[in-house]
Amino acid sequence: MGTYEWVKSLHVISVISWMAGMLYLPRLFVYHTQTEIGSEASELLKVMERRLLKAIINPAMVASWIFGLWVAYEISAFSDPWFHAKFTLVIILSGIHGYLSRCVKNFAKDENKKSTKYYRFLNEVPTILMIGIVILVVGKPF
Repeated sequence: MGTYEWVKSLHVISVISWMAGMLYLPRLFVYHTQTEIGSEASELLKVMERRLLKAIINPAMVASWIFGLWVAYEISAFSDPWFHAKFTLVIILSGIHGYLSRCVKNFAKDENKKSTKYYRFLNEVPTILMIGIVILVVGKPF
């Protein structure tokens, strides 16, 4: 395998890791909203949320960006319309990542104001973005 294939592989691995965390973290929030503040379960969920964010989601996002931009450079995608659309969706996904990071901080301080229903809905947003991104990358519709 050449450099391009290694970088592309690392990009795919990074994206899979990032998405796994982005799909699991809001699910933890659903469970967290159902616990009493200060309970053993609440404190355990705080640890799980923080570790998931710091050890998996944050590094995976950084790696996804680095390897993704590298791949885009290698294939000269920066001028392709499909890439602009994909890039826009990735920026939105990164914004959701930032929002989830803030939610982790709010739960850590016992300051969550959102409902279980809200986090169930939020759990679907990364999935929808991922579907759009994959369709754009694989299909290159424009």
